[in-house]
Amino acid sequence: MTPKELGFQMPAQWEPHSSTWMGWPADDLEWRGQLEPVRVEFAALVGTISRFEQVNLLVRDMDTERDARSRLEGANVVFHRFTHNDVWFRDCAPIFVTRDDEIAGTDWDFNGWGEKFEFSLDDQVPGFVSSKIGVKLFKPGIVMEGGSLDVNGEGLVLTTAQCLLNKNRNPNRTAQEIENLVLENLGLTKMLWLGDGLEGDHTDGHVDTITRFVNSKTIVTHVCADQSDTNFAPMQRNIETIRSWKDADGQPFKVIELPLPKTRLEFEGDRLPPTYANFYFCNGALIVPTYGDPNDDRALEILRAAVPDREVIGLSGRALITGGGSFNCVTQQQPVGTMWRDQ
Repeated sequence: MTPKELGFQMPAQWEPHSSTWMGWPADDLEWRGQLEPVRVEFAALVGTISRFEQVNLLVRDMDTERDARSRLEGANVVFHRFTHNDVWFRDCAPIFVTRDDEIAGTDWDFNGWGEKFEFSLDDQVPGFVSSKIGVKLFKPGIVMEGGSLDVNGEGLVLTTAQCLLNKNRNPNRTAQEIENLVLENLGLTKMLWLGDGLEGDHTDGHVDTITRFVNSKTIVTHVCADQSDTNFAPMQRNIETIRSWKDADGQPFKVIELPLPKTRLEFEGDRLPPTYANFYFCNGALIVPTYGDPNDDRALEILRAAVPDREVIGLSGRALITGGGSFNCVTQQQPVGTMWRDQ
């Protein structure tokens, strides 16, 4: 039986967590000389999350663990030695589903965003996590990354056609087959489709870089003020689509426009996809990437108004974005509950 048939559903990210799973940056070659500034930002992110909930941190080897421990002294962190490729745990770690007070995991195939990067070790992360916490894993049998989805806790899920239907993921599956497998394995009822993501996003347009739920009835979505920018047209099409949607009660969503960073960022000649929408909900807080950009303060003000019950914290993600992602991309939440073992 599928998780949906068994009564499981993927909870919204703002629902209570028992911990956050992450992996420590390890290879300067992978980070194209940016490992040190990335580790500085990572330490700030892990330390901040650990103020609100435990962080389970995977470290590749002894040297990596030593470095992480030296930067995270006193933080609420549990270290796990496991060889993995990179830090993008939103996409490779298990996605959890819940039923009352029970938790199960889903283990989706991961292929390095269409085989752009080495991925074989990251594809084993769900098995390692499940063995550490004793959770049963469902295996849907298709390629899918957590960053391509965002849920509202009431059965609705955001995604982009650019990513979820990309032929470098599941070339032998129809759009309807992919949608059905996502809904069945995450216990969801309806998929809300957007078109394209940001220029420079090597994930092929993950939705978590452009459009997110902040509660079950409210969506924040990036807009681009510069009509000459390549991002202007797709962001405009997306917001027009969002304004046509209805929530689970048949009412229009509240839609909040979020500016993109004003400054165009590039690294080694490639455009980067800096985003404020790649924030992360942890218990009691919303952690937002900032870039030393003129729009940083405005974005934080908008998000503080959108989630007044949380502490909204801006942290630098300027080095991390050189790897193509930000805070939501490097985290995976474990909901509160007991492990379901199908007994």
